[in-house]
Amino acid sequence: MTLPEIVSREEWRAEREALLAKEKAATHARDAINAERRRLPMVEVDTEYVFEGGDGKATLLDAFEGRHQLVVYHYMFAPEWDEGCRSCAAFLDQIGHLAHLHARGTSFAVVSRAPYTRILPFKARLGWTMPWYSSHGTPFNHDFQVTVDRAGESVERPGVSCFVRDHDRVFHTYSTYERGLDGLGSTTSLLDLTALGRQEEWEQPRGRASTLGAPAGSASIRFHDEY
Repeated sequence: MTLPEIVSREEWRAEREALLAKEKAATHARDAINAERRRLPMVEVDTEYVFEGGDGKATLLDAFEGRHQLVVYHYMFAPEWDEGCRSCAAFLDQIGHLAHLHARGTSFAVVSRAPYTRILPFKARLGWTMPWYSSHGTPFNHDFQVTVDRAGESVERPGVSCFVRDHDRVFHTYSTYERGLDGLGSTTSLLDLTALGRQEEWEQPRGRASTLGAPAGSASIRFHDEY
């Protein structure tokens, strides 16, 4: 194993400051990309998907749990598999407390193609409490391109899709797959994918949070048991 070069504190500080300038530039570039993502158009979801979850049958609208936005993690778990994907499991392990997403009017749910009878014991084994739905028997995974047909067989891939609702109308705003999931998992990183963003005053375009009445700004952050 090789280690970094050993230098004096002064040399280290000079190189660190040079890197910091690049890091700040990357942060500003990411902010610009996030703003461009929020300006993407959206498409109405007109298919009535019927999932199975902990409370029985549920639609995509039900998965919002009354909130304005929904982030779906597409967990790789094919109907014939005995257990879910290990990489997907590592992703779910790093998801923070959902109360912070909920406070920004955003729900989080997991969807897989496996029957719920296989999902339930696997979910219990790993101690997860987030909502998880089975899309078994629906075209949901194919429609959102996380189950794709290659060489005559269905192939699973991980992804995240974001949705927003206007009353009972549901709209798809964004999806990303595979390497697009790198760096995701925190509350802010997931909010950055959504049409409403973090709902901070400095974000562009203006007015997204107030339009739907969601709480906005860092001042609204609380301990998760205080919301």
